[in-house]
Amino acid sequence: MKENLNFSYYIPPKILFGPGSLNKLREESLPGKKALIVISSGGSMRKLGYLDRLTDILKSKNIEYVVFDKILPNPIKKHVMEGAKIAREEKCDFVIGFGGGSSIDSAKSIAVMAKNDGDYWDYIIGGTGKGKPIKNGALPIVAITTTAGTGTEADPWTVITNEETNEKIGYGNQYTFPTLSVVDPELMLSVPPHLTAYQGFDAFFHSVEGYIADIANPVSDLYALKSVELITKYLPICVKDGSNLEARTYVALANTLAGFVESTSSCTSEHSLEHALSAYYPELPHGAGLIMVSEAFHTFFTEKIPERYINLAKVMGVDLESLSQEERPYAFVKAMKKLQEECGVGDLKMSDYGIKRDELEKLAENARSTMGGLFERDRYKLSFEETVEILRRAYR
Repeated sequence: MKENLNFSYYIPPKILFGPGSLNKLREESLPGKKALIVISSGGSMRKLGYLDRLTDILKSKNIEYVVFDKILPNPIKKHVMEGAKIAREEKCDFVIGFGGGSSIDSAKSIAVMAKNDGDYWDYIIGGTGKGKPIKNGALPIVAITTTAGTGTEADPWTVITNEETNEKIGYGNQYTFPTLSVVDPELMLSVPPHLTAYQGFDAFFHSVEGYIADIANPVSDLYALKSVELITKYLPICVKDGSNLEARTYVALANTLAGFVESTSSCTSEHSLEHALSAYYPELPHGAGLIMVSEAFHTFFTEKIPERYINLAKVMGVDLESLSQEERPYAFVKAMKKLQEECGVGDLKMSDYGIKRDELEKLAENARSTMGGLFERDRYKLSFEETVEILRRAYR
């Protein structure tokens, strides 16, 4: 298969990376005088003292702030609209997404709706979204990530669920790139093992899918392969010893690289399938859902694009010389399953979250109708029947 030499490169955020980077905000010029700080409803930002650290920095720079703390692990449209209303009423001139991918994604969407009329779903492309253009841009966005999972600090994408229609759809444009991002692995030391694994595999699949997508290119390939290599080596260490700052830093780097992949390539239909699962079952962590469908999905595609999977297996440390030509493409799936087992997430089941086998056709239809654009990024175009079959093979 010939290499794709056509691509567009646009990654504008300034990124402060490395242990202690949060403190570097004191020397940075922030893009406004009053911030809406968007955090999760879980309370960890306050409990761990992270919110106090941020607000102390803002106070030292004479920047006012309002805290919006309702964001769910799978963020919903209602909270986007509520946050945008508060931003307008409080006259906030920039938004800070502080926490995991859900908080930063919500901040991006809030930044859009703080400057544009109507409903958030008016602008969504796919499903029941109306696909209207963004006429007024968005408030500037600062992203401060406390997890290594989505790469959202380095890309324009935001994923929000319309809780009224069970549609979980990704969205992004030039306005939803952060202006400034902080990736401080010291803020990730407190993430518990199972969430460390789920988040790490989200970054892993962003990179893997970006590598097998039909718009992958030499630049995205460089980022993707390095990200996969780093996650394979360091994620099991983070899961076993969350206090290992070196391992946390390398996984954080892999996550940011995955964001670069998502800015220069694309996810594939694997993400569409997971979005359908967690749209109907919002208690399902996104990374866990991806793990659940991964073996069936990538086994299917291994047969369609073997050369890409051989390269992925190689950066995961597989000794390809010891394998026959027929075995080599499947080595990736085996290495992926081994990595999942090393991270303690090798036996996840859809049924544990209430998903029923007789719902799989409905979920496949939801995936194709809401996030059908990602099916177009597959190098082999799945039929509806094949989509259902992948979910059936993945179901436990």
